[in-house]
Amino acid sequence: RVLPNLLARPMQRTVNREDCPAAQAWCSGGGDEAVQHPFFAGFLEVAKKNGWVFDWKYELSQPEREVYKLTITENANIIQGLVSLEIKLDHVYMHLVESAPFNKGKEKVYSGVPGNLVAFACRLSFQRGFEGNVSFISKTQLINHYTETLGAFHAGGRIMIIETAAALRLMNKYFKNIGL
Repeated sequence: RVLPNLLARPMQRTVNREDCPAAQAWCSGGGDEAVQHPFFAGFLEVAKKNGWVFDWKYELSQPEREVYKLTITENANIIQGLVSLEIKLDHVYMHLVESAPFNKGKEKVYSGVPGNLVAFACRLSFQRGFEGNVSFISKTQLINHYTETLGAFHAGGRIMIIETAAALRLMNKYFKNIGL
C-alpha cells in the first residue's frame, strides 16, 4: 500500500493541532519547559525494543533539531516514520530519517515513508526561504539510490544535496494537494 500524505510533528512544550488537507501536524510553542507529548514520551521508552534503529531520544534532546513523525489520519497514535531536521543558515539539514520497523522490507505496511519525510524536509526548506535545499550525509552504499529516488546529487564524500528542481519533484509526488 502507498502511504497517504500525512505528517505530524510532536515537539516539546504545548502541542497544537494544525488543520491541513489529509494531514495532521503537531507543533510546539518552543520555550524552555520540556513537556513531552504523551504518546511520544511512551514511544521513546519502547523504541529500541520494537526494532527502531536510531536513538530518537537523543535526537529530541538536541535543542537545534526538530523531530517530525509521520502518521495516518485513521490512527495518529501509530508512527509510520520519523525524521530529524536542523535549520541551517541557508538550507535544511536532515540528520536522520527512518521508517517504522513494520514499514521496512518486503512485508512493509506502507511504501514511500522515507520519500514522504524527505519531501516534508524540502517543503520546510521552501517555507524557510531556502528554495527547497536539503542536505544530508548518506551511507556509502546508498548514494546511487538517493541520486535515483530523490534526485539528490553527490557533493563529495558522503554529502548529498537536494536542490530546488529535485525538491519540487518530491513535493509534487508526495504533496500534490498541499501547498507550501
